[in-house]
Amino acid sequence: MSGRAQLMWDEAVTGYDFGPDHPMAPVRLELTRKLVAALGLDRELEIVAAKPAGESTLRLVHREDYIDAVRTASADPRAADGSYGLGTVDDPAFAGMHEVSALIAGQSVAAAEAVWRGDADHAVNFAGGLHHAMPGGASGFCVYNDAALAIARLLELGVERVAYVDVDVHHGDGVQAAFWEDPRVLTISLHEHPRTLFPATGWPQETGAGAGEGAAVNVALPAGTGDAGWLRAFHAVVPELLAEFRPQVLVSQHGADTHFEDPLAHLAVSLDAQRAVQLACHELAHAHADGKWLALGGGGYAVVDVVPRSWTHLVGVAAGREIAPETVIPEGWRQEVYARTRQLGPQRMTDGRWPVSWPSWESGYDPADRLDQAVLATRRSAFPLRGLLA
Repeated sequence: MSGRAQLMWDEAVTGYDFGPDHPMAPVRLELTRKLVAALGLDRELEIVAAKPAGESTLRLVHREDYIDAVRTASADPRAADGSYGLGTVDDPAFAGMHEVSALIAGQSVAAAEAVWRGDADHAVNFAGGLHHAMPGGASGFCVYNDAALAIARLLELGVERVAYVDVDVHHGDGVQAAFWEDPRVLTISLHEHPRTLFPATGWPQETGAGAGEGAAVNVALPAGTGDAGWLRAFHAVVPELLAEFRPQVLVSQHGADTHFEDPLAHLAVSLDAQRAVQLACHELAHAHADGKWLALGGGGYAVVDVVPRSWTHLVGVAAGREIAPETVIPEGWRQEVYARTRQLGPQRMTDGRWPVSWPSWESGYDPADRLDQAVLATRRSAFPLRGLLA
């Protein structure tokens, strides 16, 4: 179905559930899927439920001993081995953990395959974006790194250049680690500064190693960064790098936890700015990657007010039917929100800040400004390694 977007969805992904007190509540996925349907986006999409990632696929990124440890904890959560990051406060073990984590990974891998082979122009897996999982361990609510697995599968299929752009509030450390020495993958992460937020990595000086030197780029944003600064940083770094790298596929991660309502971080970004970056990624995919775009979810812990709206906008952008910010949210969905959470759902698809604007980097910068210092640090560390002017 070339020319059409795919939405990867299997209701079983809501089984990725660390328990009732964990911030990554699976209701965020359920409510997003229902909002996508309530706004009529299903008519613009091919809904695809892919198979779970198999052993050979998981081993493209993850060590065999770690996969075995996940299987063991999945069968008996009491047997979780903490040395693999399992059974911890962040990543509690639960029955069926391996199966549902492999299912989420399988959706992202299948989406990457569809985009590369031309079965779809764009694909979205908002259940994915579990970017902290490491080759040998769980981390930061992430068991299997579906983003890294999707990229690894693209490389296996013969793709020579994949760009990964991560705008989650947390550093995309697991994806960076998976391709630290691989020049075929350009990883770009914009995140809250490691001094103030997990995982305490993502410094501008982290630029890759060996043949991959210059293939990792990190923008460490000061706590409190709002719409104008966030968008200024994105546009001061990402477009120029993608133009130089010329990716054949763009993979982007759209964690919604940059939002000012998110309880686990300290940026002050609105839903409207998140939508602006989604639109920018879509445009950049067409400008530099022949339109081949895989968009993933990620973090986001304001599970009623923010996550469903943000990712529904993402689905709309990918489907070619953008949801206008002033759109009124159907009352049926808001009733579903209350029935499921006893919270009142939002009324419109905006925070009231559209259209968002930002000062361009080309218009000049202030070396005394903390946001500009962050952008300068990134450009000075990474750009010369790619033959670009800092």
